[in-house]
Amino acid sequence: MDLELQGKTAVVTGGSEGIGKAIVRALAREGVDVAMCARRAGPLEAAAAEVADATGRRIVPITADLTQDEDTRRFVEAAAEALGRIDILVNNAGAAPGGVIEHLTEDDWDLALQLKFMGYVRCMRYTLPIMREQGGGRVVNLIGNDGVKTSYWEVAPGAANAAGQNLTKSLAGQYGRHGISFVAVNPGPVRTERWTGLVQAMSRDMRLSYEEADQLAPRSIPLGRIAETAEVANLVAMLASPLMHFVNGTMIEIDGGQEKALMDRSRDRD
Repeated sequence: MDLELQGKTAVVTGGSEGIGKAIVRALAREGVDVAMCARRAGPLEAAAAEVADATGRRIVPITADLTQDEDTRRFVEAAAEALGRIDILVNNAGAAPGGVIEHLTEDDWDLALQLKFMGYVRCMRYTLPIMREQGGGRVVNLIGNDGVKTSYWEVAPGAANAAGQNLTKSLAGQYGRHGISFVAVNPGPVRTERWTGLVQAMSRDMRLSYEEADQLAPRSIPLGRIAETAEVANLVAMLASPLMHFVNGTMIEIDGGQEKALMDRSRDRD
């Protein structure tokens, strides 16, 4: 199927590794030029060069910290100038720390909301006027199934994700008349660079061995494994397509049918 993305432009946040890098690659393979950001220049520039060499598309790396409003504004403006327009915004940067509420600090909660939620707010605040002026656009928010499938170890991610899901639906109602549509993609566990750290934290908080903690997520998924980054990226590329423009204000889970209650019951040692 031709996704009709050839010649489109996209802005992808958190593009230097993991799901974000896979999304940049998937869009570029469909003929999209991409501006991408991350906080560390070295990995960002390396990822951009790698994707550009593999796809022949223009990949623009722009260092930015999306917890900072001015940095976010600068990133969006630089992306728009480099690309000429912004057809697609993929909000992906950031992750909220997991943990039980007794162990979560004020800094943990602030990080969860400032990057995972407010980072998305800031990017949309500066991108939506550009899309409105040019006559339309597509916003894909990578959020997470924690917002709809609760787990007591993931209360901070769940709170940030629920806020992002609510915001996505609200903006779909506001901006649809301007030709801008929104969709939230809610991955479950994905094998990224962060996965080892997450398993270590679960092992610590749940008093499990690393091996036991590593099997919690696969055992909660009927398919018996966690997702690969390319599987999430392929869904995002499809949803970014003009063919999917009428999919608006919708949340789409990509978690293999995960049942998080199985995780909580199997690791509850209290």
